[in-house]
This record gives sequence, structure tokens and C-alpha cells, in this order.
Amino acid sequence: MSESVRVAVRVRPFNSREKARNAFSIITMKDKSTTIKDPNNAENVKTFHFDYSYWSHDQFIEEPNGYLRPAGSVYADQKRVFEDLGRGVLQNAWAGYNCSLFAYGQTGSGKSYSMVGYGTNTGIVPVTCEELFKEIQSGRHAGTEFEVTFSMLEIYNEQVQDLLGSHVKGGMKIREHPKKGFYVEDLNVIPVQSFKEIEDQMEAGTRNRTIAATNMNATSSRAHTVVTINFNQKTDNAQGKGMTKTSNINLVDLAGSERADATGATGDRLKEGASINQSLSALGNVISALVDVQSGNKGKIVPYRDSTLTKLLKNALGGNSKTIMIAALSPADINYDETLSTLRFADRVKSIKTSAVVNESPTEKLIRELREENARLQAMLSGGSTSVPVVGAGKNISDEEIERIREEATEELKRQLEHNAKEMEEMKKSWTDRLKERASGPQADEVDALKQKRKVTAHFWNLNEDPSLEGVVCHFVEKGTTTIGRVGSGPQFIQMSGLHILDKHAIVTYDGTKIFIKKAVPEAKILVDGSPLRSEGAELHHHSRVMFGSSSLFCFTLPSERDAAATAGQVLHTPTYEDAQHEIAEKSGLMRHRAGLTKEDLLLQEELISILPHVNEANAISEEIDAKKSFEIVLISAAARGLRDGPTQVMIKMSDLTTEHTWLWSRSKFLSRKYAMQEVYQNFINGEEWMRSNEDDPFYDPYDAEVHIATAFLYLKFMGYLVDFEDVCPLTNFRGVEQGHLQISMVPCSPRGEPLKEDVDDLFVEDPAELVGRRVDYLLRISAIKGLPQKFNKNVYCKYSFFGDEQPVSTPVLADASTGRFDYSRQLTFNPVTKELVDHLESQSLSFEVYGQQTAVVSKTGATAELMKSTLMSRGLTLMSSGSDAGEMKRLQAERTLAERRLERANARLHRVEELLKAYKGSNSIPVDELHRALYSANARFRAAARMLIMSNRASRFSAEPGAAGAMAPDKGTQVCSLQ
Repeated sequence: MSESVRVAVRVRPFNSREKARNAFSIITMKDKSTTIKDPNNAENVKTFHFDYSYWSHDQFIEEPNGYLRPAGSVYADQKRVFEDLGRGVLQNAWAGYNCSLFAYGQTGSGKSYSMVGYGTNTGIVPVTCEELFKEIQSGRHAGTEFEVTFSMLEIYNEQVQDLLGSHVKGGMKIREHPKKGFYVEDLNVIPVQSFKEIEDQMEAGTRNRTIAATNMNATSSRAHTVVTINFNQKTDNAQGKGMTKTSNINLVDLAGSERADATGATGDRLKEGASINQSLSALGNVISALVDVQSGNKGKIVPYRDSTLTKLLKNALGGNSKTIMIAALSPADINYDETLSTLRFADRVKSIKTSAVVNESPTEKLIRELREENARLQAMLSGGSTSVPVVGAGKNISDEEIERIREEATEELKRQLEHNAKEMEEMKKSWTDRLKERASGPQADEVDALKQKRKVTAHFWNLNEDPSLEGVVCHFVEKGTTTIGRVGSGPQFIQMSGLHILDKHAIVTYDGTKIFIKKAVPEAKILVDGSPLRSEGAELHHHSRVMFGSSSLFCFTLPSERDAAATAGQVLHTPTYEDAQHEIAEKSGLMRHRAGLTKEDLLLQEELISILPHVNEANAISEEIDAKKSFEIVLISAAARGLRDGPTQVMIKMSDLTTEHTWLWSRSKFLSRKYAMQEVYQNFINGEEWMRSNEDDPFYDPYDAEVHIATAFLYLKFMGYLVDFEDVCPLTNFRGVEQGHLQISMVPCSPRGEPLKEDVDDLFVEDPAELVGRRVDYLLRISAIKGLPQKFNKNVYCKYSFFGDEQPVSTPVLADASTGRFDYSRQLTFNPVTKELVDHLESQSLSFEVYGQQTAVVSKTGATAELMKSTLMSRGLTLMSSGSDAGEMKRLQAERTLAERRLERANARLHRVEELLKAYKGSNSIPVDELHRALYSANARFRAAARMLIMSNRASRFSAEPGAAGAMAPDKGTQVCSLQ
């Protein structure tokens, strides 16, 4: 009987970053419903319904032992989550069902807290394991033999690694069994007898995961972790026949589900870092296909084979399993898009149905079926390769292709035969024999001894952005002198892996009281408490933060100082990865103290802190594999984008150190490429083939690719006064360096495109609001582009977007910009002018972005490290932005020009009136048509007053006595206006 996947969502408290940003909650929950509110549109509210909606955001009390218990009936603590979800997993496992529990959500949303927990707040995985053995050891199951095995694997970059075994180059193989589905070949499956043994194995797996991540410079949040507990119950039935009831419990912590930016890597050939996020995308496709199939679309193919993750989750998602998903939510407004995406994903998952069955069979039957299957496979193989069937034979497939397929099928049959034979041998062994043969692993005494040693011995412990991987790696410092260096380089006492770790990197001296660290060689890169280590070295204290190389971040524990502080009653804050990165950014000048910063400043600061380690790592990888590329952070202000206000954008500039070509990447594109760089680096350190074709090289962008050269800005306030404007506008790059000039003019014109004339047309506008409702036309001309650097003279064009343009407008391409000629014009028509347009003209500028192709004009040689030094690179700490002072100066110049033009018009009007008065000096009246011409360019109020005066005199012309003073004299039909 099929049943739907059970789905729970859980919202966590604000983290320190969100509190610092003054974030507010966008999530509310009531019973099983979860509601999310758009922070930018209060009317945009969406409500979802799930099996469980857990409010773990607030309304809790921290007990002295650190456990977070409810302060009322709303807060969902770890115990409640386990009773609702984990207890059901246990009950189904005892009944003989396969069970799957997987956690989904963006990085930092609380997945690991729900699954693993920390301190006394233990999560579902350890509690489930503990409760399983409590029940086994309860004595309530006399006559039943229990067998529990444990395995732990990680999927990163579509490669599977056994976290309880040694690293396999290229990842472990995924095989498919005709009845049991996909499995990992040669995965270590460890027999365990107690929860303590599982706990030790999990610690060992986590340690291996951390070390592997350090070795290949990977980010743990981009990997999936799968823990599998196989639970067998062997007993005799009423007829005395041996029965085996089997349950596989899969506990899956999925990688972070971050969305790409809107300005991200769309269209990039290495989108999502080659294969980093392929598995999550494939998971979404599988879920959509399953919903379609279960809705009646039987012809829909479910693409399980599209990724390693979906292969291994096939049973959990659409097969023989009872499945639960917990979706972790961030409550903060700044994570609205990611949180909404998670809710939508969870809403789709709840539509999936699985068909779980009890896995119970006579033990002899299981062995007999394996024997029969082996006999069938052996018969096929004994008949030679020609007896192996080939699907599709006879359908226009060549004999060579048929033979190749047959050989591959034969090899697969042999592997399946070997696997079955191993499984049959394992089933024949007693549980005691299996325990004796257990692969060497961490022993409880050894683990306990190491934990005790950490309490009394000085040591470095790792900091990691994933809290579950923090403090896993430990390096002890004994009295005397200790050398730190790269793994495999020599007999150093402490061996480390990671970027920029040298064969001999650091020397630590410890006299039993004080500890000092200094560089082993001058070129060693070491940061202590965020600052570069000087040649004379520095003293280490309790909780000193030390960065070895570019990415190996550690905290130091000095028990003597720790104990002294405790005796003095001091409460010491334990540093986190986030604290250390803030410190590094602050010491490098990237950030300021939070006091007085706006929310936008805080967001920018956090973005810089998060991107800085990645930029440093990209530069370090480039150095190690000699890629001849460097990376810098670019800050693009609102002014640099032609805006008066708006957030500063963070982008990354990649430079070719030999040709001086440059490319500007969005943050998303850079991160995607960096994950692919990690894959290249992993192959490099493993001694595998790492050189790639240009198509697959994450360091490559086409040299003739279109690049942004510079931007010119035209402030638009003059258009609100119908003033013409012509200027040679400077073209500046994102650093604020001038790259040339763009000659631009904007002239008011007639609907036919003819320029309006000052002395004929009514151009003067006192207040731009006068234009609302009228038709206005302007003629835009770009006549020349001059002074571009030689390397940017090829295929140059401008791109801009004026008010009302749905898409950016591009000018024709100038094949050779060295000529300087750029004949481009466009008539801008506003019919009618709106208040929104007037407001836009008053406060905004029009940016003309110049693009073109680069040509190599420089060719340098040398190693990447030396080239970086020669170009004064500082490993990603160089900031570039459009200078706000220059932008403000340009705006003020435009304001001055506008004021001068308006003054010219006012003076011209005054001059015309003066000339008219001179002409009629001594007369008490002026002809109306001449007065009209003199005042034609006057402002609206002046013109209105003149019209009222003329109308008043026209009326008095018919009522006044002939010859009376002030009367209109009908002399030759000429209308005159009295000056009295």
C-alpha cells in the first residue's frame, strides 16, 4: 500500500549575522501551516500546509547544561522533533520497513542541528541510534539475534567517497542490483554492538570528511552526507524456520540549496561549478517527474540516473521505503528568496508516494535465491560472450558496437557474480565472526584517551564554516620545538594539508608556560589573530586564531591560561569560524566596526567577509597549479551603475597575468567557477590528469569575449527644462580610472526630429512639472569616442537603457574605435510626459556602458606567484569601486551647466523686453504681437499674466469712452496694450 512522504518544516532562531543586520522574521506558523511574507510587499503572503510545522525560532529557555527547552507550548525542542519523526523511523525499522529521513535547506538554515544537533541538544540521528540499542538491550526480545551495521559516505562533485575508508581517486563506483537497486561498490559496512561504537564511527567519519575537505579545499556545505544503518533481526518462526527481517535506515544531510543570483552564472559554460549542484537539480527533476507519474502521466520517465544522489535515493523517493523529509528554514527577511524556494520544494515532495513492504524472508530462502541467481549468471558467462544478450541488436548497430556492448555487459555480469558471492559468504558467517573480522577502526579506549588529552595538552583545533565539522581535527603541541609542514614532505611532528602549506611552514616552541610561533621560511603565509605574522614571530595565547597558508584556519587551546581564567571567574568566548573571518577582514581593512553602519553597509560587509576566503583560495589554487590568473574583489557603487542611490554590487575581476586581459565576473559566476577550480586542484594533488580543454577550464574565458570597458554618465536634469546639452563625457572604469571620452549631445526637437530654436520655439520651462501632460521629443546623438586604450579598440559599442526602455538599447558596433567616429542618433519621444518621468529626470543619470573586445598588447613570462608580486596583487584584498567623489563632481558640473543655460535664457528674455521698451519709449502702449514675441519664452506665470492683461484690455476697448485714457485705439486695426 502506497503512502505519501511525510514532510516537516522547522524555523530556527536568528543567527548573529542576522541580528547584526537588524533582520526581522518573515515566517509565522499555526498548527500545521507555515506562512511566509514578502519583506518588500506586505500583500504578497503565501501559506503552505505540511505534516508538521515546527516553531523553533524563539520562546525557549536555555538550561544550565545548555539544553534549549520550551518556555511555553509553541517552541519545538529536539525531543519533540524526535518523538514526531525519529520515533516513527524506529518503529518502522523494527517492523522491517526501509526508512529514509533527509534534511533539505540552504546553508546555515539548521539542517545539521535537526539531524545531528550539538552539545546536549542531540539531533535525530544520534538519538535514533541510541534508542535502537536501548531497545535491543532491553531484554524484551529473547530468542532474537540482532545485527547492526553502519556506513557513512559523502557525495561531492558527483563523486562518492567512503568516510570510513581511504580516499579513492575519482570516487567509488555506483552499481545497480536487479532487485535491490543502486549501491556503492566496496563501501565499508562496519558491524557495531552499541551506540558508543556508532558514535565513535560517526566521529571518525566526520574527521575524515573534514580532512578530505581541507585537502581538496572543498566547502562542506556543497556536499551530501549519507549515513546508513542496516538492522537485521534473526529469529525462528512458529514452524521453527529461521527468518530474517531487514531494514535499511538512510539518514541524509543534503548540501546547501542556495539559489543562484539573478545576475549569476546563467549561460556560463561551467554553470553551478561544473557538477557541484547537478545532484540537487536532478533531485528536483526526479521529484517533479514522480509527481507527474503519480498524477496519471504514466509515460513520464523518472530521471534517477541523472546524478549520483538520485541513484542512491531511488528507493527513498519512489520505491520500497517509508520516507520523511525535514526542511530547515531561515526566518530572516534577507533570506526570503531561499526560504520561499525551500517551502516550494517541500510542498512538491509531500505529493510523492512510496510503496514500502516488510523485508522478511526465510534465511535459507535468501541464500537459495543468491545461489540460483549465481548459477544463472555463471551459465551465461560459461557460454562465452556470444551468449550475453545485447539490447537493440539488429537495429542498425554495427558488429563492432554490438561486440563492445556485449563485452561491457559481460564485465557487469562478472561484477554482479562477485558481489553475490561476497553477500552469500557474509550471510553464512555468524555475527560473532563478522565482529572479529571488523576492519580496524577507532577503538573506544583510544577515542576516550584523545578526548582526555585535549583537556590537558596544548593543541590546535580546526575552525570550519560548518559547525558540525568544527573542532574535529586536532594537532597537539608538546614541550620543546615542533615543526609544522605539508603532509608527506618530511618527519614534521605536525603535518597539514591545504593551499599554500609549505614543506616546512612554521616552528612552534613551548617551554611549558609560554608558546611562540614563527615562520619556518620567509615566504610562509601565516596569520595570527587576523594579522600577518612578522619575521620575529608572536606569542600564542588561549583561543589565538591562526591561519596556515590560505585556508587552514585553527584555534589554539592553552590549558594553563584557560584554567587560570576559570579560577579567576572569567567567562571566555569560544571563537567561531565567523569570528575569525570577521577579524581577518577587519585587519585587512575590508570592514569597519558595526556601530553606526546602515543596514546596507552591514549587508555589504557580510558579503565581503563571505567572498574574501573564496577569492584568496582561487588565487592560491592559481599559484599552486600555475594558472597565470589572479582575482580581485570589485565594488561597483550605485553611481558607477548610473544610479543616484542603491546597493553596492560585489563582483570579481579575473586578470591574465601574462597578457593583462581582464574579465569581470558576477559573484555567482565566480563561486561556480571556484568550485570547479577545487575539482581541478583535487586532481592536481592526487596526481591525476588535471589539465583541461578551454571548454572545461574554470580559469578560462575567451580572449576575444566581449568585456565591459568603461562607463560614461549623463545627468538628465537639463531635460526637465527643455535645455539642450552637449558634452565630452569621461569614460571611467570601475576603479574610477579614465579610459577615454564619449561625445554626447541631447537636443529638444520637433516630432519630425528637427531641433527646436530658442528664438522661435517656446522652450523656457520654469518648473519641470509644467511638462506633465505635454509631448516632448529629444534627439540623442553619440558623435565620437576617443582615447580608448589600444587593447580596447576592437568591435566597440555602447549600451544604455533610458526611462521606459524594456530592454537595453545597443548602438551599432564600431569595428575600429581608433578612428574616433561614432555616428549614432535616436529620437526619444515622451507622449505624454508623466510625473514619474519628471521625477526620474530630476534625480537620475543615464549611463552609457562601453563594451568591446580585448587584444593582447603585453606578453609576460614567469611563475604565477612571481607575476602576482610584480602586479602588486594582495591575494584578493584589492578593492575597486567607482569613486563617489568623481561622480558627485560630474553631477555638480551638470547642475552648473544647467544653471548657466537657464540664466542665458532669462537674460535673453530680459534683453528682448528692454529692447521693446526702448523702441516704444515715450509711448503709453505697445502692439500686442510684439509684446507676445518679447514674452514668448517667458515662464508660465509671466505669460499667463500677460494674456490676462491683453484680454482685459480687449474687453475695455468696447466699454471705454472714445478718447478716454487707457482705451484701446482702433488705429489701422492694430491692437495695442496700455502701459498704464
